[in-house]
Amino acid sequence: MAGKLEVERKYELPDGFTLPDLRGIGGVATVGEPDDQRLDAVYYDTDALHLARGRVTLRRRSGGHDAGWHLKRPSGGERSELQVPANNRHRTPPRAVTDQIRALARGEALTPVARIRTHRVERELKAADGRTLALVADDRVTTESLRSGRAREWHELEIELVDGGGAALARLDAALRRAGARPAKSPSKLAQALGKEYPPPAPLRLRGSKARKALAAYLAAQRDALIEHDPQVREGDVEAVHKMRVATRRLRSTLRSFAPVLSGDLDALHDEIKWVTGLLGEVRDCDVMGERLAGLVAGVPAELVLGPVSARITSLLAARSAKAREALTAGLDSPRYTTLLNDIDALVTRTAEPDRIPSRRILRRARKALDRADGRLAAAERADGRRTRPGMPTPDERLHEARKAYKRARYAAELVAPVAGKRATKLADRLTDLQDVLGAHQDALVTGDLLRQYAIGAHGAGENGFTYGLLHARTDEHGRQALLALGETKGKARKAKKALFG
Repeated sequence: MAGKLEVERKYELPDGFTLPDLRGIGGVATVGEPDDQRLDAVYYDTDALHLARGRVTLRRRSGGHDAGWHLKRPSGGERSELQVPANNRHRTPPRAVTDQIRALARGEALTPVARIRTHRVERELKAADGRTLALVADDRVTTESLRSGRAREWHELEIELVDGGGAALARLDAALRRAGARPAKSPSKLAQALGKEYPPPAPLRLRGSKARKALAAYLAAQRDALIEHDPQVREGDVEAVHKMRVATRRLRSTLRSFAPVLSGDLDALHDEIKWVTGLLGEVRDCDVMGERLAGLVAGVPAELVLGPVSARITSLLAARSAKAREALTAGLDSPRYTTLLNDIDALVTRTAEPDRIPSRRILRRARKALDRADGRLAAAERADGRRTRPGMPTPDERLHEARKAYKRARYAAELVAPVAGKRATKLADRLTDLQDVLGAHQDALVTGDLLRQYAIGAHGAGENGFTYGLLHARTDEHGRQALLALGETKGKARKAKKALFG
């Protein structure tokens, strides 16, 4: 299985087009001999063409130098391509491919939708040092829609970077245009094969008031983030887990902060999003805790590290992480997750319906979220140092609740920024700083609890627990030091709040 970023340009060709001499353009020193190829590809999609709507293509190609399954997805301004060798005994897409598109396919079967045959004449464009800068392919294409039976033929040119850069591609592009080639109007061969059946992209139609548009756009952005990061999360990408978890948190916060201006069974939807957030959070916490504890141990003089401290921490966290990843994968593979994605789609669609929501109404909701967070922080500060009755939250627990409330308020400020402008963006930044201070304190508490557990386990195994106590003292000090910045960050957040809400 191989993946790469595909940087290419496609061109429509007039009758009688002749490939110009590209030597001396964009660093090209020589043009290789023509490589004649016969390519035969069957394209797969759901009955509703979910992949095509997301500008994703899946094909099984024979012939050429890269026969097998090819999955292409948008990546920035270009496309990423995943290649998996084909197994002649199985004509259906392998799991290595289908896992990457589960969030798009939504549990629907993948079936052949088009067949595309290409007579390709390919040439290598080489630099003076022998590197292949790009490949230029002269394609004569014959297609058949397996849905409508529609057939087409055309002639096109494709240039794809190999070891060349953007500057080389730009110069080659200019030379081809001067020779009569024109940028292809169709996004892909599949689009031309399907013709009118090829679905347009599904951008959100934002209608109604400015506040309505802000709500719908924010929800849609989080939904799109879930789908975008889903494949990388399945592959174990640490940063993708973090970004997908943030998207679920933003969705949950929006459902709570703006419930009065949304519709549907929000409690049930919130609970389902919370379920996915929890699965992602367990994996993310293991990743973060591993880095944090490794840094703590590395900061202790070697002579004070008594016993197999690193080995115990690494082993226990690895076991916990493996279990968390297994649970996450099972969750993402389940019908429950597919249903959740469909329910989020429905929420986005409902929210985008034209309706007059006054801007002042969502601003009031954002302010209410911030007032709630301020109240929780004030309660935590009042309780600090006092004895609490049994069953009452401790000051640390109150600070944690304040942190979560500020996170919700920050997301609300982000959402209203299209309505309120730079003042809302400034408030979101200040709330991020405040949230980070409280987060550092909470992280220290969680780390301390884990170190206590590990120390108990080490003692039971006959190991020296001194180092765990030392690490606990250091992380406790980190948490206390973090709170020293609370007053300053709180003051800046209050100032930004006043600037926005008065």
